Amino acid sequence: MKRSTRKATMWAISVFLLFLISSFCNEKSFAAKPDRSASPPPQNLNAGNITDTSVTLTWEAPAGSTRVREYQIYKNNTYLGSTSSVTYAVNGLTPATTYQFYVKAKDKRNVSSPSNTVTVTTAQQPDLPPVNTETPSGKMVGYYAAWEAYKGYCPDQIDASKLTHINYAFANIGPDLKLTLGYPDIDPNNIRLLNELKLKNPNLKTLISVGGWNWSGRFSDAALTDASRSAFADSCVDFIVKYGFDGVDLDWEYPVSGGLVTNSRRPEDKQNFTLLLQKIREKLDARGAIDQKHYLLTIAGGADASYVKNVELSALAQYLDYANIMTYDLHGTWDPYTDLLAPLYNNNDYSPQYKTSVDSAVSTWLNAAFPADKLVMGVPFYGYLYSSVNNSNNGLYQTYGGANSISYKDIKTNYLNKTGYTRYFHSQSKVPWLFNGTIFISYEDPESIAYKADYIKSRNLGGAMIWELSQDSNNELLNTLYNGLK
Repeated sequence: MKRSTRKATMWAISVFLLFLISSFCNEKSFAAKPDRSASPPPQNLNAGNITDTSVTLTWEAPAGSTRVREYQIYKNNTYLGSTSSVTYAVNGLTPATTYQFYVKAKDKRNVSSPSNTVTVTTAQQPDLPPVNTETPSGKMVGYYAAWEAYKGYCPDQIDASKLTHINYAFANIGPDLKLTLGYPDIDPNNIRLLNELKLKNPNLKTLISVGGWNWSGRFSDAALTDASRSAFADSCVDFIVKYGFDGVDLDWEYPVSGGLVTNSRRPEDKQNFTLLLQKIREKLDARGAIDQKHYLLTIAGGADASYVKNVELSALAQYLDYANIMTYDLHGTWDPYTDLLAPLYNNNDYSPQYKTSVDSAVSTWLNAAFPADKLVMGVPFYGYLYSSVNNSNNGLYQTYGGANSISYKDIKTNYLNKTGYTRYFHSQSKVPWLFNGTIFISYEDPESIAYKADYIKSRNLGGAMIWELSQDSNNELLNTLYNGLK
């Protein structure tokens, strides 16, 4: 073999060896790189808590996978929503309908194949409480807000035939710690029209409600000493006699803590509130002996456990004809997430914020030895509208941009059954909401009101209280509540 030929052969052998070495190194390099394929699918998808309108899905994370960022839920082969947990509550389903669900796992780059598919048939819709034509057995207490007269809704527009009591809101407490008109330009005419409703319903009772959220600042001072309590109680008697009311309702928001930051408050408010009610009861009874009638004394009380802790419910009950528990605003615009305004019962949903309900509030009062027949349960005739809501979970428990209160009349006129809006009903909490992808509205409607009326009867409570009558000017909710309490 020639020298040049040997050199060429050696060069070819060298190139071939380099190729083998390179291939071997590359194979090791590829083997060392992390797997960039999609995660395995979720395992063991199951369905539970099946109701007429909802189902809860649960599953197991993909075996050995640590890269899952979220799970995507599909209903009837259509994407429904996503979650970072291994459970998902599907609401807004149609009763007695069959659905198929599966779940996919998504990591940073890829989406897995589907999990196993589960088939679910929702339950039949439960029957609502029957309607009868007997007279309501419990109290029907409606608040009328004085300022609604500025908007054209005056007391003579109230359907007094459906009410046993009307509370006029609100009187203020003056610097002398005595009752004073809250809206002196409209109050006299409002009160005249209010009392004329007794010509239509001779059994109707009217009360002046004192304080409220804006005007509770001086309650602590009025309740502080025997002298201040006596002066306040005397002014209550003078006020109701002058304006023809049948009693007084104290809406102190709130003893000891809470309410506006400008309110006076003291730890001894807890005991002083009881003493104040005792003094007012004494003064009302003394005047009642002269007038040959019983004057009413009631309160509006908070629905949370802190309120119960800050008052003496078992002690003050003896001085009251009844108490209105404000079982609304259980969630609202002060929360960071959308939620239900007045859920009747707690639910099993995952929520990023606290859970509460009408039922838990009522039970807290009853467990504090407040008599059930003196407890009148509050029902809202309004809702909350949240805007710029995150489009997930049908708007429930989502972040939002802004929010405001809205009357039921406005909801029905401008949002209910309007294009783009879907009504959902929570099968556990027994309340509705509306959602159009960006606007979420929590409210009450005839269905939820019927459940609340049935609850009042089942717990043997004293009746229902409404905030506020003008917000249902067509009387749809009022009629439902009235019929439900028969």
